[in-house]
Amino acid sequence: MKLGHLWDLPSDPRPIVLIGAGGIVNDAHLPAYQIAKFPVLGIYDINSENLQNTARKWDLEPYKDINDLIDVAAASDAVYDLATPPSVIAEILESLPDRATVMIQKPMGSNLAEASRILEICQKKKFTAAVNFQLRFSPMMLSVRDALRQGIIENILDLEVHLNLETPWHLFPFLKQMDRVEIAVHSIHYLDLIRSFLGTPKAV
Repeated sequence: MKLGHLWDLPSDPRPIVLIGAGGIVNDAHLPAYQIAKFPVLGIYDINSENLQNTARKWDLEPYKDINDLIDVAAASDAVYDLATPPSVIAEILESLPDRATVMIQKPMGSNLAEASRILEICQKKKFTAAVNFQLRFSPMMLSVRDALRQGIIENILDLEVHLNLETPWHLFPFLKQMDRVEIAVHSIHYLDLIRSFLGTPKAV
């Protein structure tokens, strides 16, 4: 049997603006947008060196003022891609127009208080928002899901995620300010993946 492993692309993709020009944007977001041929209108970063380097590398319009980027995005009904430290997410969300579409880089705040505030802002401003837990949509996991759909894999009785890796934490200096790092920034992907197959747990 042939397994499906692709996610259907939109026929008329909306443009994207990036807030943040760090490693995750250069290593993951922009390469994916380029492959998918998603249009990127511009980019902003508080670090002018990161901003200029990333804009030059990917041939993007750099914005030195976040409000200018927001104005351009609002006029084009663009999707906001927030790739920033969790401590500034709420502040940025407050500055976006009502009913905006936003993708928020995980984690959803540094702690429960920040996450609760982010949720409150998204609901108040009627955002269409998502936190970037992409592992469940990766090609390999889409194939697993397709195998389940076709009955190649029967009912799941037990699920284990086993990893062998060394995470380059030094590439993310903002992590030093966080009280909780490993689960919130790394293992959350695997917990979300398990949840996508088995559902939300009733207890721990």
